[in-house]
Amino acid sequence: SSGDLGEALEVLVGEDAKGLSAAALGRLKATWAEEYKGWTRRCLDGQQYAYWWVDGIHTTLRESDDPKLCLLVIIGVRPDGTKEWVAISDGLRESTASWLDVLRDLEARGLQVGPRLAVGDGALGFWSALDQVYPETRHQRCWFHKMGNVLNALPKSLHGKAKSDLQAIWMAPTRQEANRAFKRFINRYAAKYPKATEKLEKDHEALLAFFDFPAEHWVHLRTTNPIESTFATVRHRTSRTKNCVTRATFLGLAFKMSEEAAKAWRRIRAPEKVAELLGGARYEDGIPVPDDPPDTQEEQREAA
Repeated sequence: SSGDLGEALEVLVGEDAKGLSAAALGRLKATWAEEYKGWTRRCLDGQQYAYWWVDGIHTTLRESDDPKLCLLVIIGVRPDGTKEWVAISDGLRESTASWLDVLRDLEARGLQVGPRLAVGDGALGFWSALDQVYPETRHQRCWFHKMGNVLNALPKSLHGKAKSDLQAIWMAPTRQEANRAFKRFINRYAAKYPKATEKLEKDHEALLAFFDFPAEHWVHLRTTNPIESTFATVRHRTSRTKNCVTRATFLGLAFKMSEEAAKAWRRIRAPEKVAELLGGARYEDGIPVPDDPPDTQEEQREAA
């Protein structure tokens, strides 16, 4: 019934959702499922992405007696700096096998080259899958998730100071200064709280990958906030959905709500830098690295 889908329907069809008949609701659900199916089959030939944000979204919904459904989602940045959904799929938790299915499907539909950088939580099975399908893509760990993991391994009395020490790393203006702040954190906490520092050290390089990309984009690259903020509403609405749902209904509903949420997206900062990056521009500490100057005629003669 429309009451079972509650607030989720209101986002898509407005206040009239409360008066929908079972037949009308059935037609809507079938339409959404077909739209989602068509979207998952779209051609990706020639598509390029500079960045991906990746996450596994756990829900309270379940199909029959199966485990709770999990969405595997990717948001990408196109050459013009706009964002778009790349993948919305369901999977068995966030396993490597599930992510491999998602990435191989993208590849089969024409996405031959992966993004320059992917941003996500370190716990995802996504990273192993990414290395198998798009090994050229750089890894960036989400600082929001990492800070939470590190702070959970420290006493609450130290959270304020430790959070400030961690911010000194990811807010540093250069990689060199970030490494100094990184070392200070390890020296300060390793002796008494080795589990906290181990969580940080194991992803050292992946936490600082953003330094090799335009400084204007750093605010976008240090966290998976685009996904977190988008799915806050989706999760809230679907968590109020009652009873079990079918897989098709769940995916169709999540897809339509995600489309609605995407209408509020803006382009990333300095969108012109995206095309430059995809064109081969290199960056160090967020600043473009000039191409090597051509040899002078005298150097060419000496080389000859």
